Amino acid sequence: MKRNKNNKQKGSIRFVLKFMRPYYPLILLALIFSAIQIAATLFAPVIIGYAVDYIIEANNVNFEKVIYYACILMILIAVVMVFQWLASLCTNKAAMNTVRDLRCAAFNKLNRVPLGFIDNRSHGDLLSRVVNDTDLISDGLIQGFTQLFTGVVTVIGTIIFMLNINLSVTLVVVLITPVSICVAYFIARATHNMFSLQQTKRGELSGLSEEMLSGVKEVKAFCREKITEKQFDETNEALRKVGVKAMFYSSLTNPGTRFVNAIVYAAVAVVGALMVIRSHNVGFTVGMLSCFLSYANQYTKPFNEITGVITELQTASAAAGRVKELLGESEEPSDSGLPALSYCDGSLEIEHVDFAYNPDRPLIKDLNLSVMPGTRIAIVGPTGCGKTTLINLLMRFYDPQSGRIVMSNTPVTEITRSSLRGAYGMVLQDSWIFKGTVAENIAYGKPDATKEEIEDAARRAHIHSFIEKLPEGYNTVIDDEGGTISQGEKQLLCIARIMLTQPPMLILDEATSNIDTRTEQKIQSAFAAMMKGRTSFVIAHRLSTIADADLILVMRDGNVIEQGTHTELLDKNGFYAELYNSQFV
Repeated sequence: MKRNKNNKQKGSIRFVLKFMRPYYPLILLALIFSAIQIAATLFAPVIIGYAVDYIIEANNVNFEKVIYYACILMILIAVVMVFQWLASLCTNKAAMNTVRDLRCAAFNKLNRVPLGFIDNRSHGDLLSRVVNDTDLISDGLIQGFTQLFTGVVTVIGTIIFMLNINLSVTLVVVLITPVSICVAYFIARATHNMFSLQQTKRGELSGLSEEMLSGVKEVKAFCREKITEKQFDETNEALRKVGVKAMFYSSLTNPGTRFVNAIVYAAVAVVGALMVIRSHNVGFTVGMLSCFLSYANQYTKPFNEITGVITELQTASAAAGRVKELLGESEEPSDSGLPALSYCDGSLEIEHVDFAYNPDRPLIKDLNLSVMPGTRIAIVGPTGCGKTTLINLLMRFYDPQSGRIVMSNTPVTEITRSSLRGAYGMVLQDSWIFKGTVAENIAYGKPDATKEEIEDAARRAHIHSFIEKLPEGYNTVIDDEGGTISQGEKQLLCIARIMLTQPPMLILDEATSNIDTRTEQKIQSAFAAMMKGRTSFVIAHRLSTIADADLILVMRDGNVIEQGTHTELLDKNGFYAELYNSQFV
């Protein structure tokens, strides 16, 4: 079990190192600058020691010598400041660039994973991995690495300088050191599990927050504020408890090592003072003692920093593991080697298609359908019968477990997804608007559209007059969350997108659900004009709106149980007639 945890931690570090590879020169420069800074820092106590011995031993203080040593000390301090700044600059640049690359990789991964991966996971948790976890990687594994290097080099350099001064006092310092290392090691091991669990709980809290904010109107409408507050409090309390435990273990590190460091400092002071008293025998001066006390502080200080870095490394390792897990998810099979759809006449064949979101719960079973070019097909049926699932299969958001779908005599698995989806224009019941101008939103599917084309599409969608009344017209900035436009107006904008692109095939999933009856009649007439010569799939719950469809598919439990025109299906007096008549009872 412990071996698996260690391997997982090492794997997370190797994963981050792979993204750091392009910035190794910056890291190397940071290490060189840190080494120069450390060397200057270690020389400072020597200069101070010389100055102290000179002042004590001289009968008359030579101010020229004092000023000489003071100037050297000021130069060393300046060198420390400059190279510390340069090291931090290189480290921060490498860290920010690495985090940028990690975020880009994570975001791009979300665009390449199957849609089922997004549907089956908390969006807040995914956002937490892309944003929060990458920040923790920067703070821990990247910047912490240079701090770790600085600490180790400082310890080694301090030992070398102390050995050059006096072996006996150096041994006193070194022999007590393992106690500090052991304290830090055992505490750091105890913190890893808590920090991993803390990251998981933080992702759960982000997911819950995102869910509640996106559905805040529903929460208020159903008076669920108290219940959601309770859910948030429970999740937040769980995060607090885990965070307290993680911080408790990690906070033991610094006091523990500081206690050991105080013992080191006291031991150096006592042993050094005794040697100064016997200086006529051992030649150990007050300046040397002053130098050793400075080195004792410099020697023990990195252990405090290193133990703090270890805590950050534990957190960053857990975060890196979560990002690595996301980037390790399987992607949609690549279609880069496939040709694009060369032409689309609107014909479609669905042959023996079986599909299930969950293998244990089949949804669509042995579905067969033949669609002629230019046919207007309406899909009706009770909720959960597979209407939207059929659309997902047509767009290849999901692939069937068996069977095949053929568009214009070409199996959809033998052409690129982008060319397949480009053949469809889709307007959904849930409209989506991104932050940008009205013109940019309408031109989402055709970014190079002219102003005249955009305005023409808006007129045909019956939203031009509304746009003209906005503060800046087509240049007004809107977004999906703001209250600038209503749900119906958002849906009209989405309809205008399709009016602009004029695709050969259409998918309309309750496309006029948020539009008033008068406007709907205008939109229906615009749709009728746009549908001429185009194959169209229309999902509708109001059966009166699809009475003039060329073919009506009646779905139930994943199967097409009836098909025909509106009149034919009513004459059959079957399930469709039951649905139709139920809307007028």
